[in-house]
Amino acid sequence: MKRDGEAPAEDQLANFRAVTDSQLGRLDVEDLLVELLERVRGILDADTAAVLLLDDDSGDLVARAACGIEEEVRQGVRVPVGVGFAGRVARSGQPVRLERVDSTTVANPILWERGIRTMLGVPLLVGDDVIGVLHVGRLADLPFSDPDAELLQVVAERLAGAVQARQLAVERVATTLLERSLLPGRLPTCPGLELATRYLTPEEPVGGDWYDVFTVPSGDLWVVTGDVAGHGLRAAVVMGRVRSALRAYSLLSSDPAEVLELTSRKVAHFEPEIMVTAVCATASFPYHRFRVATAGHPPPLMVPADGPAYFAELPIGPPLGVAVKAPRCSATVAMPEAAVMVLYTDGLVERRSESLDDGMERLRRALRPGTAEEACRHLTREMLDHGVHDDVAIVAVRRHEGTGG
Repeated sequence: MKRDGEAPAEDQLANFRAVTDSQLGRLDVEDLLVELLERVRGILDADTAAVLLLDDDSGDLVARAACGIEEEVRQGVRVPVGVGFAGRVARSGQPVRLERVDSTTVANPILWERGIRTMLGVPLLVGDDVIGVLHVGRLADLPFSDPDAELLQVVAERLAGAVQARQLAVERVATTLLERSLLPGRLPTCPGLELATRYLTPEEPVGGDWYDVFTVPSGDLWVVTGDVAGHGLRAAVVMGRVRSALRAYSLLSSDPAEVLELTSRKVAHFEPEIMVTAVCATASFPYHRFRVATAGHPPPLMVPADGPAYFAELPIGPPLGVAVKAPRCSATVAMPEAAVMVLYTDGLVERRSESLDDGMERLRRALRPGTAEEACRHLTREMLDHGVHDDVAIVAVRRHEGTGG
């Protein structure tokens, strides 16, 4: 059935496909959905149309866009999977039709209060995964047919692809902005020390690696690198929380092992499904020794003025969030005059084509005596000659010749 003056369903569907293609450049998912839902109503002679997307954290379907029942979005409607009409569609992964809309068949009272008499809902699928639900409704007592369900499923497939493409684009932008915003804006000035850093990401941002360099009120310098397992916006958000926690706890203790333990307890409680590694190094003027502690992270790489480079010997504790029976331990690492210490993340050494031991040895050979900036330049040139395939964070610290102490 179609209203007077409307194009046939086949033409409407072709128009819908053209819109999903032409609008993929938008970053605003909600605007894209509303535009597409307007065409969905025309295709199926429906009075209402809505999209609910699955919230992975809560497991609920959340109203993201609607036409004819806009209050569903304004009121932030949430429907648990398996509950009500939309919940049934998500749970079954199959189209569901309703010829009676009331409190016994739908969970959202807006639908029957609006006067909707019949409904049709289909899942939004990406592969075999349900990412949401698309449903339409009619105010007239006119049931949806099997061909209507087939047509709406075709629309849903197209719409799901558009939603996923936009969400990925938004996530990439948000991840990049968040990562960059959390990096130190300006490195501290420490008499007798040179500091240099690198932060490199692949074309598709991974998210989760970070470095931090800061001083506390006592004047102590802290140098940190860390890595949150996973990728995307979620990893970048967790990274920001862990970085902030480390900074906060460094105000309470000058022992990097204790700071890591306090941070570990926070991660275990608030981020129980995430694995985080980190290494912390701290020193007071004149910086002739650093106290260093690690949590599942590779040790600092050292190179004295006369070479060769070597890895600092220190106990490597478990990752953050993992309970430890024995206390975490710090170790003292000497910084002779003109020596360089490098903290880094595993994106600098890991390669699918070689073992981690081989990568670590390649890293050791790549570091030569020189300035902190030269250390970063040598490592990125020689370790990343085939491009950046993972996030890479590097901090190089060099003690000036002639520094007192």
